[in-house]
Amino acid sequence: MEHAAEAGRVLVVDDDHTVRDVVRRYLERSGYEVGLAEDGETALRLFAEREPDLVVLDLMLPGIGGLEVCRRVRERGQVPVVMLTALGEESDRVLGLELGADDYVVKPFSPRELVLRVGSVLRRARAAPTADRETLVDGALRLDLGARRGTLDGVELALTGREFDLLAFLLLNPGRAVTRPELLEAVWGWSFGDHSTVTVHMRRLREKVEPDPARPRRISTVWGVGYRYDPEAP
Repeated sequence: MEHAAEAGRVLVVDDDHTVRDVVRRYLERSGYEVGLAEDGETALRLFAEREPDLVVLDLMLPGIGGLEVCRRVRERGQVPVVMLTALGEESDRVLGLELGADDYVVKPFSPRELVLRVGSVLRRARAAPTADRETLVDGALRLDLGARRGTLDGVELALTGREFDLLAFLLLNPGRAVTRPELLEAVWGWSFGDHSTVTVHMRRLREKVEPDPARPRRISTVWGVGYRYDPEAP
């Protein structure tokens, strides 16, 4: 088992005591240090007191709702967020992804699956810098894979972990049409899942790298297939 300091600190936010306790026990067994909050106000206070490495966030919270908590967490930085949503909350799930959440798990869920999702998100967020950093360049767009930092026209892009990985995959596969299932597998590590996750992240990515997201020049939609990254002409 990993030591807690190595695995990281996870803030679990859910108003259901049983869910909090089960998630806490499974995460602690995997070596994580766990903080607990039963409502949005407590979650934001604990987040401010000691920023966690990741937040597990239920969307249905008393007081300050989960979507608002997600928005405020994202305003403060790039701490990964894994949402917990009920089966019928697709619109809220999509909105949470648009606000910058990195992943989601639908209730009722397997605690083991949640721990695997937490580990996957953290590994991608922590991708360590290498001694010989590789930088992907397309015109004024630069992506430093080691530092996990992207810039456009010299201005740093506010990319979430998933957005960074998605853009890196596209830059590494220029001119090739890629399907949504292929992107889910390559970027999220899912062999199956909701394709709307890819659609939402692609829309957010276009808003950050396209001069006119409604008429994208870099990230094209290939109807009936998926997407294609078109590099700028040399």
